[in-house]
Amino acid sequence: MSRHTSRSGPTGGPLEGSTDASREGPRAASRRPFRWKRLVLVLGSSVTAVAMAVGALFAWLWTDAKVSTVGKEPFGNALAIPPQAESSVDKDGTRVFDLRMRAGETEFRAGVKTPTWGFNGSYLGPTLRARRGEKVRVRISNALDEASTVHWHGMHLPARMDGGPHQMIAPGGTWSPHWTVDQPAATLWYHPHPHGGTARHVQRGLAGLFLLDDERSGRLPLPKRYGVDDLPVIVQDVRFDGARLAGDRGMLQNVGFLGDRTMVNGTLRPFRQVHDELIRLRLLNASTARTYAFGFPDGRSFSLIATDGGLLERPASMERVQLSPGERAEIVVRMRAGERVMLRSFPQGNYGDGWQRRFGGGDDSFDVLELRAAARLRPSPALPATLGKPETPDGKGSVRGRHFDLKRSGINGRSMDMGRVDETVTRGTTEVWTVRNSNGMPHNFHVHDVQFRVLEVNGSAPPPALSGPKDTVFVPHGTTVRLALRFTGPADPDTPYMYHCHLLYHEDEGMMGQFVVTEKGEPGAPREHPGHGAGHTHR
Repeated sequence: MSRHTSRSGPTGGPLEGSTDASREGPRAASRRPFRWKRLVLVLGSSVTAVAMAVGALFAWLWTDAKVSTVGKEPFGNALAIPPQAESSVDKDGTRVFDLRMRAGETEFRAGVKTPTWGFNGSYLGPTLRARRGEKVRVRISNALDEASTVHWHGMHLPARMDGGPHQMIAPGGTWSPHWTVDQPAATLWYHPHPHGGTARHVQRGLAGLFLLDDERSGRLPLPKRYGVDDLPVIVQDVRFDGARLAGDRGMLQNVGFLGDRTMVNGTLRPFRQVHDELIRLRLLNASTARTYAFGFPDGRSFSLIATDGGLLERPASMERVQLSPGERAEIVVRMRAGERVMLRSFPQGNYGDGWQRRFGGGDDSFDVLELRAAARLRPSPALPATLGKPETPDGKGSVRGRHFDLKRSGINGRSMDMGRVDETVTRGTTEVWTVRNSNGMPHNFHVHDVQFRVLEVNGSAPPPALSGPKDTVFVPHGTTVRLALRFTGPADPDTPYMYHCHLLYHEDEGMMGQFVVTEKGEPGAPREHPGHGAGHTHR
């Protein structure tokens, strides 16, 4: 006989406080842990799926971020050579150039018309040329539908003629800067400089070379026939979005826009037939964010003869030359009859960590320009052993030092303010500027009006590629450079020059400051200067 005990209230229902589980007995209780196990399994599976998806996305981003055009396509387009700008000479001896900023269309690819901007044409601009001691005037008209500027990158000239963000030219407006060329022979360039919009204006095509000559360089036995054995090489990286030029940054590209192919002088996959033993390449990195390491795949050495501001003291033999945005280098390469050799940009190891190299372009490689030597070559004279003594200061007699800490948020913790003067320097004095980058990503440093000498890189003497006159210097993460600058005027306490990162996305975001040049004993401009504001617009 079995005994069964039930708990019930006075009415025969369940006792107050009893639960369904207590009524259902052990079977109900055993189901609860099963439900928790199932929930844990579902959550674990979901987390695993998300982690796998994130991992797959990262693997795709990591793989997709590396770009190489090496050996991908034949180079069958004849290299365009920018024409040398026509000029006239006024009665007072001033050489006068005319530039017109305009919109147009350019057929980079057969049958595809791409909207572009240019000077005196649909893309890029003519090469301006003047001699040391000449007075020059450039009459600029703006036929665009928005304001812009024209900055003379590397030129020593009055601040009011510099073409920075304070010298805007309104749509339909004109501007005629004028100055006397007072610096050695060099490969300079011109491009827009509107605050917050420089990258976009340069990407659209507003850029050109400004070559300076002088008596000393004219006497040297260097290749100097423009477009023959002396070639302009304006390098830009681009990406096409249908017919249009893309300008957007890729995911994780904190240096700015990085394209998936290069152009030279506006020519995709260019080649140049050459007929001389020695060929001079005037390299300009006109890209907005990409840094290149130029060389040749067969490992041949070439001679570096000039940097941003002019000739080195003597030719330097090397196999690679690294140029960040805005930098220039003149190299001379020896050709052999009948050969074809590719100018290439190689991966670079000084971009910081592997993350920055991969997403900042340091791992990328590009075929840039194919040189095709004729079956018979004209003999070229040997390069001279000495080229001349640079005129940049050596740092002796410096009256003061300044420090500049580079970060994307600004320089020395300050973002660009058009109404603030950051530094005041005295005309005729030499200073030493220390520039440091501990920001985890590449930067560079450009100073308007002056050519400086690199005294040290991380406490050591600079390599040969940085031994010549410079106005822009690459400062990768973990690097400190010391620069000697001499400010020879003219003084203008009311109009500032710029110093900034020339990775143009960084510049546009605010990595820029302002300095004025004053006479000795003259009070400097106040740090908040109401006269600077948004700058003057020429109409």
